Amino acid sequence: MFYAIPLENRPSWRNPPWMTVLLILLNMLVFWGPQRSEENGRERAARFYVQSVLPGLELAPFVEWLEKTDPKRGKQARRMLPHEEAYPQLLEGLQNDKPFLKKLRADEVVTPTNPQYAEWQRDRRQYEAMLPAPFTERWSQDYGKDAEFKPWTWLTAAFLHGSTGHLLGNMLFLFLFGFSVELALGRGTYLGFYLLGAVGASLLAGWAYAGKGGYGLGASGAISALMGMYAVMYRLRRIRFFYQLFFYFNYVTAPALLLLPAWIANELVQHWIGGQGIAYMAHLGGLLTGAALMAGAMWLGRVKTPETVKSEMVTDDHRFAQHVAAARKLSAAMKFEPACAEWRAAAALRPGDTDTLRAWFNTARLQPASDDFHQAARRIFRLPATDADTLALQHSSFTTYLDQAKPGVRLKPDDMARLARRFARIRQFGDADKLCRILLKTAPDHPELGDTLSVCANGLLHAGERERALGLLPHLLRLAPNDMVTRTLQRA
Repeated sequence: MFYAIPLENRPSWRNPPWMTVLLILLNMLVFWGPQRSEENGRERAARFYVQSVLPGLELAPFVEWLEKTDPKRGKQARRMLPHEEAYPQLLEGLQNDKPFLKKLRADEVVTPTNPQYAEWQRDRRQYEAMLPAPFTERWSQDYGKDAEFKPWTWLTAAFLHGSTGHLLGNMLFLFLFGFSVELALGRGTYLGFYLLGAVGASLLAGWAYAGKGGYGLGASGAISALMGMYAVMYRLRRIRFFYQLFFYFNYVTAPALLLLPAWIANELVQHWIGGQGIAYMAHLGGLLTGAALMAGAMWLGRVKTPETVKSEMVTDDHRFAQHVAAARKLSAAMKFEPACAEWRAAAALRPGDTDTLRAWFNTARLQPASDDFHQAARRIFRLPATDADTLALQHSSFTTYLDQAKPGVRLKPDDMARLARRFARIRQFGDADKLCRILLKTAPDHPELGDTLSVCANGLLHAGERERALGLLPHLLRLAPNDMVTRTLQRA
């Protein structure tokens, strides 16, 4: 057993790995949604099975069947048979053994001559009625001898998992390798390569395990593709890894590409040893597919290596500093129009930087009819109001903009509604009321107007200004008649 986890990089939150996060959430949604619902239904059916007449009539013949068809499993099942607590495990094996289940349903196991045949039929019908519609089996890759050809399962199986531990382990590796590969490829190419890696893993597993029974599921094949991409992307760059070799744990710094043959050798050895319950050939298929995809992408020049990304980030920082320095120099020389152009360029590089937006706005206000004045104001008004300083900047900028903008303010209804709610929360009711009045005139059917008026009225009530709040009641009765604030004002 060999694992290697990279410790070299951290996610860049300037360009978050949203696609990796989305894939993790999708895997979790499938497991804790339809898969967990199916599992709960099977557990309820199993509890009924254990208490019915079925175990005494079906399990002993099933063990005999296994002893003939699979002596190794049959021997193990024979040891389990006397213990009632092992019945659910035996039942699971029975339900997954299609040839035996076919004989059972054809009355070849419990025959009509059996004195308990009627009871068996009754309980068997009830048990099967309790079983949920198959979900995991339907979307997993089937390795059975007479399995139906379902090529879509090459992809869907990568979003299914057998247990919570299986899921969480895979999601950890998906994040550790995924964020670096996503940053290098871009979200669209990354998603395409991830899905192709899943298909490549399924194809090799389907060839290796064909006719051997069981089902293939799990994201590990696609994640192995990410590991192959990672090794090829970093090539001979020395990366620090944490690794496990059987029971030995340690750290090593080694060229990333050397890990690819180590991972491949591990999967082949595990496959030859005959590891149970793990599709090592799916891992191998993913590794080979991922390595080939990344090699092709790099040959075509479609990959941003980590060094390129860092270089771009440094370049952006340098360009930002240059624009700020130029803007300040031009402002000092009273050249306000070119200074605004420099502030605009700096804001494009750091759109959430409040100091930059404030400087751009204050420079542009000297030319209140300019597009820069209106653009800077809108950028400030659309900042996420996560702190008191940002709210204060938005309010002070609004009062300046309202007073100086020429020929008049250029605010969209969405911006006005958002600002009105924020101003009401910081008890700037005068400006909140101005915005509400403008909205009532210019956008009386705006979808957020009812909520905006409700927030303003609620703020006025808590501030003790009941009369001003009542002034909004006629509009609330039209836009939000069932709102709690509306009902409160009606009782006033």
